[in-house]
Amino acid sequence: MKDLTPGLFEVVFGAMGTRCSVSIFAADMAAARKLAQLVIDDVGRLEAKYSRYLDTSFLSRINHVAQAGGEIEVDAETASLLDYANTCYEQSEGLFDVTSGLLRRAWNFQPEGQTAVPDATAIQALLERVGWHHVDWRAPRLRFPLAGMELDFGGIVKEYAADRAVSLLREAGAPHALINLGGDLCVTGPRADGSSWSIAIQNPESDAPIDTLHLASGALATSGSYARCIEIEGLKYSHLLNPRTGMPVQGPLSVSVVADHCVIAGSVATLAMLKGREARQVLDDTGLAYLLVHDSLKITRSAAFA
Repeated sequence: MKDLTPGLFEVVFGAMGTRCSVSIFAADMAAARKLAQLVIDDVGRLEAKYSRYLDTSFLSRINHVAQAGGEIEVDAETASLLDYANTCYEQSEGLFDVTSGLLRRAWNFQPEGQTAVPDATAIQALLERVGWHHVDWRAPRLRFPLAGMELDFGGIVKEYAADRAVSLLREAGAPHALINLGGDLCVTGPRADGSSWSIAIQNPESDAPIDTLHLASGALATSGSYARCIEIEGLKYSHLLNPRTGMPVQGPLSVSVVADHCVIAGSVATLAMLKGREARQVLDDTGLAYLLVHDSLKITRSAAFA
């Protein structure tokens, strides 16, 4: 349902392969568009810099070096993302791994893209070049002693962009806004009347929401196996791949996590999905608010989320 609250405007745009929006309280639509453009420009900048689909991106430049087994010097922003990737790798015991995108060469999750499980030999050949521990990262130098590797910031950059959007809008004097980058959400603060934003949580098996979160500060990120999956011989395979086995993870349908920063919410949600049947234990250990949708559609909410 469209929110008809006076003074609230929504600016919709496409970026990073998904639908994005900025909902903002402003004097009029012109003022809202001017503020939203700060977000649109920065999200576009980050996409141009870190998209693996753009040959001109800095990430593609890094991957060209990674393929050759060379080294490259990176800027401060990229260094901060690499530091965070390193932290995620260490704290997840290797499950959250920005080098695992290489496994997409064995799996195609486009509709009708794959009709058979990849050959184990092909997966093993890719696994030999997967692993952040193979990378020599000593800021600002990034070195790939093992040729044929690849980095993918897909699990970090969109969430980082959402956090940056909050900072940009606050600096511009917009304390009442909600940023939604394809389901990764941040708010600069509560709505203009002081109330929380109502955010619907997607039901993995229908268009109706499965729950509603009321958010006045912080961020929400959701990771799920339902949006991109393939069916082979009656079995569904998630696009989330275990970097240790090269196989799709089996476990929850989705995990939604609330944190002060979207990049933290996103990485925790992704890690929980990668942990499969152990997702709940991982989430409980963080102490963050979460909603876990099991493969049976049973819901587990943390006390903080409820």
